[in-house]
Amino acid sequence: MQRGKLIVVSAPSGCGKGTILKEILKDPKFYYSVSATTRKPREGEQDGVHYRFLERADFEERIRADAFLEYAEYCGNYYGTLSAPIEEQRNAGRHVILEIEVQGAMQIRKLCPDAVFVFIAPPSPEVLRERLTGRGTESPDVIEARVAQAEKELSCKEAYDYCIINDVLADAIADLRAIVRSEELKIEKMD
Repeated sequence: MQRGKLIVVSAPSGCGKGTILKEILKDPKFYYSVSATTRKPREGEQDGVHYRFLERADFEERIRADAFLEYAEYCGNYYGTLSAPIEEQRNAGRHVILEIEVQGAMQIRKLCPDAVFVFIAPPSPEVLRERLTGRGTESPDVIEARVAQAEKELSCKEAYDYCIINDVLADAIADLRAIVRSEELKIEKMD
């Protein structure tokens, strides 16, 4: 059995990565790595499904116990990826999708040279602002902070293997499927 791929997906908030991944994850050959965070749940989010919601002290204890593959602080909250479930799923032949921000992705780049890195970008900053406003979940100040953060993150997309512009959702989904299929067909080089 072929070991599953580790697929790292990053995008600024509001770029539609969750919508794209929801469609991709309908295929049972994928496993979604549920990240841990110290941020409060949004309406409708469930612990263990959308995130593992942890208190700050619990998260910091897990950092000290070296339980995370990666972690970062973003907009005042911790986000991180627990190591054990990823290895278990990859060894079972499933592709593991990590939905993480740029800082965490660069940590993964150093630790997992075989990972595949995909950046999802908005068609423009204006479209991003409209999407964030349309959510109706955040104040104008938080939206502006997220747009400013997005501009910083967009400057890092060259560190990724692939970039998908999410203008038409169906095309973005097809692009991600094509990337994964290409990686499945890639001949592994032996050193």
